[in-house]
Amino acid sequence: MASSSSPSSPPSLNLILLLLGLFFNGSHCDKVLPYTSLFSFGDSLADTGNFLLSGAHAFPSIGLSPYGETYFAHPTGRCSDGRLIVDFFAEAIGIPYLAPYLSRSHGIQEDFTNGSNFAVAGATALDPSFFQNKGLDHSLWTNSSLNVQLGWFEELKPSLCSTSLECEAYFNKSLFLLGEIGGNDYNYAFFNHVSMEELRTAYVPSVVDAIKSAAKRLIGLGVMNFVVPGNLPIGCSTIYLTLLSSPDKMDYDSRNGCLKTLNGFAEYHNTVLQRALEQLREEHPRVKIVYADYYQAAIRFFHSPQSFGFGNGSLSACCGGGGPYNFNPSVWCGQPGAMVCKDPSKHVNWDGIHPTEAAYRLIADGLINGLYAIRIDGIEQGK
Repeated sequence: MASSSSPSSPPSLNLILLLLGLFFNGSHCDKVLPYTSLFSFGDSLADTGNFLLSGAHAFPSIGLSPYGETYFAHPTGRCSDGRLIVDFFAEAIGIPYLAPYLSRSHGIQEDFTNGSNFAVAGATALDPSFFQNKGLDHSLWTNSSLNVQLGWFEELKPSLCSTSLECEAYFNKSLFLLGEIGGNDYNYAFFNHVSMEELRTAYVPSVVDAIKSAAKRLIGLGVMNFVVPGNLPIGCSTIYLTLLSSPDKMDYDSRNGCLKTLNGFAEYHNTVLQRALEQLREEHPRVKIVYADYYQAAIRFFHSPQSFGFGNGSLSACCGGGGPYNFNPSVWCGQPGAMVCKDPSKHVNWDGIHPTEAAYRLIADGLINGLYAIRIDGIEQGK
């Protein structure tokens, strides 16, 4: 089984140093200005409202209660009961929560000086044409792929800075969260019974190359500071446990009840992604790149949910339409007939697909406090 660590096993780095603008170079530390803006690209793990603004035709219940109940007290377009990882990043930097970019086209006046969110629920790293060629385009929730999101950023950039010097100063104080992205590329494939061999040989290289190409495109625009997340342990996801269940007990990890092959695939993607980020760092040594290990930050919840306050376990959804894991593809969270738990903070999974705010908070904390943030250039913390 592939390891989730990169081949050279780069050490951990306290991400708070990234957020404060401190980077170690050999035996000394160069201090730059604190970050004042945050830009986010990705899918439903980071979307703060773009999918809802686009109509949310494939998943309309995202705009209904109980979404958003824990923190915002109303639906915001976030696929959770409250805040997401990107929201906790914004808090750590000390800026307002990121407004969705599409609010711009809906006549909503937003100040994007402190950043913007381009992520869209259902988005893919690969363009829709990739899935069309494989006969899977009927499954797509949205056509707002990573390339589309990059195009939105390019549209926004002239309002952020105009001259080369102005842009250099602005981007030196800007942090870019590039992902998580790619999970939906695999979701659409898995749920259409694409073989594991094709996923590893055709999908993973293409997805990782799309992420690397996106970073290079942003670097070409002057971006200097990246956090690039890996994939979550999808074998522990309620929707996978429900739709891809197995009669063979050996297919499940005895430590946590998750599907071993799917988690192994997530680890494989993460290993390939880290190799690509290492190459990117070698090509652009002045660019600061941190790999966010979502997998390891989250898998601990499934190994020992009680230790993290998840008293109702880690695999069943808080909000859903029943079944062994409280997930029913015929009755989504927010639809009539769906049941919602009394305390989402006791659950890892919110709606069968996405984590709860409580899980997101712990993942974000694990990154910001350094256990699951890896500096790609291999410089040890405190060295």
